Amino acid sequence: MIIKSFELEKLKSTELDIHLIYGNNDGIKRDIINNYYLKNFKGDILKYEEQEILQNNEEIISSLLTKSLFENSKIIIISRATDKLLNFVQDILEREILETKIIIKSPNLDKKSKLRNLFEKDKKVICTPVYEDDIRSLSSVLQNFLRDHKLSISQEMKNILIERSKGDRINLKNELIKLKNLSLSRNRLNAEDIIKLSNLAENYSVFELSDNYLAKNSKKVSNILNENNFSSEDCILIIRTILSKLKRLLKLRTKIDNNENINEIISSFKPPIFWKEKDIVKKQVQSWSTEEVKEKIIKINGLETLVKKNSVNSMLFVSDFVSNY
Repeated sequence: MIIKSFELEKLKSTELDIHLIYGNNDGIKRDIINNYYLKNFKGDILKYEEQEILQNNEEIISSLLTKSLFENSKIIIISRATDKLLNFVQDILEREILETKIIIKSPNLDKKSKLRNLFEKDKKVICTPVYEDDIRSLSSVLQNFLRDHKLSISQEMKNILIERSKGDRINLKNELIKLKNLSLSRNRLNAEDIIKLSNLAENYSVFELSDNYLAKNSKKVSNILNENNFSSEDCILIIRTILSKLKRLLKLRTKIDNNENINEIISSFKPPIFWKEKDIVKKQVQSWSTEEVKEKIIKINGLETLVKKNSVNSMLFVSDFVSNY
């Protein structure tokens, strides 16, 4: 059964357990999985590559057919699927799986694909093709973000953001998050701010710098600093982004001090941590103690004050901060 990307509200009322999402738009795939499956989900999330499924086919099917009293409901996400997965899906459809949703992500599948044909024709499964974003879909993503974060920008700024996203909602969301972080220290934003922020997307992003700093990947941090020419406005954004992530890290560390199950805490954290972030967030949590995080929050607040008073040397101050632990 086909549910198109603009019909996704139908997912909330369906009880079907297997969903194929195919196409080259990874941003929509991520949105579907996060918004319609992972949001508020309390069970176990298991991720496999197609090859892992093929190599452990019988064991995985067996685990889906049996469930103990102590097991949680599950979501299984299978990536990079091809027609090789067809037999696995057919086996599942012939049996009764227990409290498990299976999401299959695949690149573009042509009309001759047996996997695609099965999902399009069988009413017991769901199929969603995801095509490249157009201006209309990108505008919708932008408007929803601005509404959710209570931000207001001009139509000119909206047009710049959509143009600079290069037809990819992941790029657009990255730019919007930068905009939100910058708005924390600026009363008013203009088109020039957007242009400066967007230029960073062509190089290493501010988020990559902050994530690698907090993961103590000093070599990566050094490469990012050497390959970018950050402005004084960029420095404020870097500081605010690191501060925001430090505050999240402090909440995680506080929970972990009382519960040693790091994976469980990261999986259940609110707001949810996207699955692509989980590995580096786990490394960040393991790299710092709670007291060290508190100390860094105090220091970075002082750094922001210093940078605002001496913008000429702002990059020197920021480089020194992120290069020394």
